[in-house]
Amino acid sequence: MSIEDKREGLIQAAIEGSYATVLMVWAHLTNPSLCVTAKEYAYSPYSKFRVGAAFLCPDGKIIKGANVENASLGGTICAERTAIVKAVSEGTKKFMALAVTSDVTAPISPCGICRQVIREFCALEMPIFLVPADYPKKDEEDGGILSVTAGGLLPHSFGPEDLELPRQPV
Repeated sequence: MSIEDKREGLIQAAIEGSYATVLMVWAHLTNPSLCVTAKEYAYSPYSKFRVGAAFLCPDGKIIKGANVENASLGGTICAERTAIVKAVSEGTKKFMALAVTSDVTAPISPCGICRQVIREFCALEMPIFLVPADYPKKDEEDGGILSVTAGGLLPHSFGPEDLELPRQPV
């Protein structure tokens, strides 16, 4: 199967909302390299910890982001939030999958605030691929990618639907 066929399969799976198919196809396409490409644009002069993220949108578009640090440190924005802000500011509010990488040779997980922002826009069953810097690892079948879900990263989470729950009168 060619890359073009796999991409078409991925787009079709995204349209149909088939997370299992997205998981299988996405992991074998160029997404790991897309988050690596995003990482190249990181601005991390203080931590020296570059991170790249790439979201798959339902229309097949890929939105990339890199971490951008600030001397005040509080003004720093992570790669995952950079990508989400880019997407939302251009009208995209749904995502099918996410891949994240850093310069560390082990899979690195999104920070707590990124997990909450991911929760705002992503289904709990959405696959997240944590890609090691030395991907692909030749001795591992999946290339060393750790596959998790949004719900797995933030169990018992608080989301937009919780704001609609009935409340006790004050």
